[in-house]
This record gives sequence, structure tokens and C-alpha cells, in this order.
Amino acid sequence: MDRRTFLAIAGIFPLAPTLLKGQVQPRDGQELVADVVIIGGGVGGVAAALSAARAGLQVIVTDENFWIGGQLTAQGVPPDEHPWIEKFGGTKLYRQFRHRVRQYYKNNYPLTQAAVQNDALNPGNGNVSQLCHEPRVALAVLLEMLAPYLSNQRVRLLNPYSPVGAEVSNDRVQSVQLRHRFLSKKVTLVAPYFVDATELGDLLELTHTEWVVGAEAQKDTQEPHAPAQADPNNQQAFTICFAVDYVPGEHHVIPKPKEYDFWSRYVPQMTPPWPGKLLSWTMSHPHDPHKPRQVDFHPEGMADPGTLNLFFYRRIIDKSNFAPGTYRGDISLINWPQNDYWLGNLVGVTSEEAHHHVMRAKQLSLSLLYWLQTEAPRKDGKTGWPGLRLRGDLFGTEDGLAEYPYIRESRRILSELTVTEQLVGVEARTKLTGQKLGELTAAQFPDSVGIGSYRIDLHPSTGGNNYIDVSSLPFQIPLGALIPRRLENLLPACKNIGTTHITNGCYRLHPVEWNIGESVGHLIAFCQRHQEPPRKVRNSPVLLQQLQKQLVQAGIELEWPESVRTKVR
Repeated sequence: MDRRTFLAIAGIFPLAPTLLKGQVQPRDGQELVADVVIIGGGVGGVAAALSAARAGLQVIVTDENFWIGGQLTAQGVPPDEHPWIEKFGGTKLYRQFRHRVRQYYKNNYPLTQAAVQNDALNPGNGNVSQLCHEPRVALAVLLEMLAPYLSNQRVRLLNPYSPVGAEVSNDRVQSVQLRHRFLSKKVTLVAPYFVDATELGDLLELTHTEWVVGAEAQKDTQEPHAPAQADPNNQQAFTICFAVDYVPGEHHVIPKPKEYDFWSRYVPQMTPPWPGKLLSWTMSHPHDPHKPRQVDFHPEGMADPGTLNLFFYRRIIDKSNFAPGTYRGDISLINWPQNDYWLGNLVGVTSEEAHHHVMRAKQLSLSLLYWLQTEAPRKDGKTGWPGLRLRGDLFGTEDGLAEYPYIRESRRILSELTVTEQLVGVEARTKLTGQKLGELTAAQFPDSVGIGSYRIDLHPSTGGNNYIDVSSLPFQIPLGALIPRRLENLLPACKNIGTTHITNGCYRLHPVEWNIGESVGHLIAFCQRHQEPPRKVRNSPVLLQQLQKQLVQAGIELEWPESVRTKVR
């Protein structure tokens, strides 16, 4: 691709020229050296870069997208968090991110006086989070947090670059090769430590790190919700998110998507059965997929009491928070069961097959929008809301959809310690320990490097499984789950840690991924300073205690308060 074509493509991403001009781009064939190379600039990758840079390391962080931030930005997913996040249960740095998001609105947007004075401002007042906000704001805040380290060259950001090769010798990664997504340019990165913070665990495959994907067999994990037979092709659905606002009285209907006839008639084939067409107001209930769940959609007002209003669920702008006339309508992020895609995988297939599934997933999301605009049944007897407007400008993309799929399941390292359902799940843990609710806690790990809390939440999968959504307990992040069984200088920094198909469902959310990445950055700095590998740090009580002391000093909580440990999610 020539430069003119590239710039035309880059032009559809408004912030792309800023990012590209802000960093001196390497020459084709150039070799770059750093203390740590982080492949993937999502939530965990950015957190790892920040903590490593704060510890004095020279960092290179790369991403295949124009927007860093992963789930928060390019994938368009407001943070899924636990109910205690405002006070504890997240790192100090993550809470700074959350504070900066609120402050960004207060500094730059015409808020109402009540919103300005609200310390717990939720810009969208969405149901899913106490901080539903725009992807572009998350991007701006992350770049603000990285700004001093980009300025003093402690961090170098390379995007959009994808990893295409790696050199490994004596169980150590020596280098990683990257290719620019649009230009015929390659670079080689060399460092003592490498971090895989890619959304799909791409570096695990390139470095021949032992990994697993999909469902493990129950005989191997003893997990009550694992299948009898292992199935690496049984992976969670991914989603192409998009944003819409609602302008009553106007007509913003998109052209009919080419696959609309298929998706408007599609009935999922699931076990337990899905209760009808995918594009409808009836879906499987996540907590009990044997039962149907009625949902609603009222962009102009509240839904029936007790019925989930999907428009409000991930609403990222509530116009009542802003000065009158600022917004013509509320803005919502559409990430629903109705646009989950489970007809094919992104791992274990060729790049052509993966591209095919991404294109079909985009067709599903566009079909959902078209159905909402034209055929969706309304309470007033009408059909559709033609005033729904696709807000691709909020992502800066030509097709109006998020830049990257929302990924729920990645390759996962085979690690020194694997987190199974028996360690964090309420049902499995009750059977294992014999304890009653109120006494029951998740397993306590002596090598904890952080904490998190979320239900074990698996969306329908490509193997035909309906929801697996079971209660869990506030948990710890064990260092053993971050250390590959063989490689010495490669560490994971997102949803590619040593969990199972089941427990990935509670370790994959925003604050946990941030904590994993931030702790990995500190771990690498600690290993560099002491000249000891991560495996030695974990297995040495003295070194482990020193590392944990460093994490606590940095504001990373290693255990839950006694008052919360027994709380069931």
C-alpha cells in the first residue's frame, strides 16, 4: 500500500494523525531496544507501560489499532466493575484513571451545576457501570497519563503495528518482529522482557509458549461447569459494538445491510435452547438460560418497572447531566446479546476465516441497528425508531462501528498455577470446603499480586453453549497464574493469564485486566533490579515478600477486607 492510500485510510480515524505525528516512526527494518517490550496497548498493556515507566524502565508499547485502550476505547465497552470500586477493589492507578475521566468531563464539557458538584459523576448514568463514558474520553485520559513518559522518551508508542514473528532461544524470547498494518514496513524489537498484552494472545503463539483456548475437559479441571470433553473450538462470542443517539422526529435509517434477511430470521441453536429469534425482545436469561427474559428498548423514556431497558444499560451520555441544548438525545453503546457473534472463532482459524467472521459480526451489528430503526416492535404499537442515529464519529471509523471487536476469550498460558472454578466459584467452592454462605471465601493465595470481583460470566459460545453465569466470590490474582511453565521472560498482561474457560469469565473485566498489567510492570522492574527471573521471585519467600511490599506501596491491594470476602456476586 502506498503512502497516499495509507493516509486516506488514516484520515477516517480523526485521532490517527495526532498519534502518528506525536511519535517518530521507525525506519523499515530498524531494530529498537528497550528494557521491556509490551505487545498490545489495551487496558492491561497501558497499565503495564505506566507502572514500568514509573519504575524507571525504558518501555516500548505497541498496538495494532490507532486507538490504544482496548476494551475502554477501540472496542467500545464501558467499564464492567464490582459495587465497591469507588472505595477499594482496584489499584490506586486505576482509581486515578476513573477520577481523571470524571475530571475530563468537568474540565471540558458544559455540565449542569449538579453534575459538576457530583463526586461520583456517571456521564451516561448507564446501569452497567458507575462510570459509563465515551470511548474517546477514555483515550484522551490514557494519553494524558502516558504524556510525561512519551515526552521524556521513557515510553515509545508504536501503532498501528501487529506482531508477525519472534525469535526464541533457550526458553527466552530474544526479539519480536512487527509489521505496520498499512505500510510495507517491518521493525524488530529487542528487550530482556516481553509482555503479551494482545487481545487474543498473539504473542503466545508466535513464541511457541504453551497455551490453551476454548473449553477444558472436566476430567482435567474437575470444574462442575466444564464439559465432559475438551473443545478448543468452543470459544465465547465476540461483539462488534457501536454507538447510537436518538433524535425524535428525524430519519437516520441506514441502508439495508446485505445480510439483514439472514440475521432478521436467525434463531440461535443453543443448549439450553434460545427462546426464539436473536433479533427480538426475548432472550435467554444469563443467570438461568432455561428461562426466557423479556427486555425492552425505550430511548425516549423509562421502560416498564422490572424490565431491563437496553438503551439505558450502556448509555454513555445522559443529556440531563449537561447544559440544556448540549445534546439532541442520549447516547448509548450497543453491546447486547442481540449482537453477540458465535458463528465462528478468531483463534484457531486462518486469518482469512477470522476476517470473514469479523465481517459477518459487523453485518450482525448493522442488522440489529436496521431492525431497531425499522421493524422492532414498540409498546405503542408502532415499529422501529427511525430517529436512532449511528454515531461512528465517537469511534472515528468509516463504517460507524467500533474499531476492534470486543474480545471475551483469548489464548491462555499454561501457567505454574491455574485458577479453576473450585478456587473462586460459590457452588464449586461450597462443595470443596463444606462451608456455608456467610463463611465461604475464595481461595487465599500467598503469592497474590492483586484482587478483583465479578461473576463467572460466559456469553454463548461457538460450541453451541448458552450462557454459563454462576456466582463467584471476591478473589485474588495469584502470581503463579502469570508465569508460563517454560518461558522465562514472557509475561501475560490481560485475559491471557492462567485461568480456565470457566474462570476466564470473572478475570477478564476492566479493573482486573488493569491490575494484571500494572502488577506485571512492577514485577519486571523488580526482576531487573534483583537480576532474578519471575519464577525465582515467586518461589523465594524473601523475594516474594519484597515484591508484594513494593506492590502495596504502589497502591495495589493484595487482599480483600474481611467485611467483603464472603460477599457473593
